[in-house]
Amino acid sequence: MANIKDTASDINAPAPSAEQLRMALLEEQMAEADKQEKLRARENQELMKFTDSFLKDQVNDDEIAMVRRLVMNAVKNGKYEALVYSFPSELCTDSGRAINSADPQWPETLQGKAKQLYERYVKNARPQGYKLKAMVINFPGGIPGDIGFFLSWAPETK
Repeated sequence: MANIKDTASDINAPAPSAEQLRMALLEEQMAEADKQEKLRARENQELMKFTDSFLKDQVNDDEIAMVRRLVMNAVKNGKYEALVYSFPSELCTDSGRAINSADPQWPETLQGKAKQLYERYVKNARPQGYKLKAMVINFPGGIPGDIGFFLSWAPETK
């Protein structure tokens, strides 16, 4: 393929054969496929690491500080709600179906850090007047993708 690229701007060079062009195209397609496979492998590895941490680790101080920053940034922007956490729906025991259908029992499907954050909300934020809403925030291929936790401090509407 390097030879074909080198000769593309040289009008005196002999034109490549159709077979050479097909081979150059095939090499380029194979290189792109290899690049995409490496990207997928890296994404899968990151997802596995996230999943392992999500299910086994405790919510840490940095994550709590991040939630507070997101809330304060929303306030600075005149908002009454902030997306404070998201995670793949597959990490719910029902893959996000209860959340997607607004089942009142949706908190029972939470696991890991999502469950811990919900419990922190119930213990600390709800008594302070906050509301928490869980929603599916994307639908890749028509199925629930990520779940978002939205913390709200909007005034009560009557």
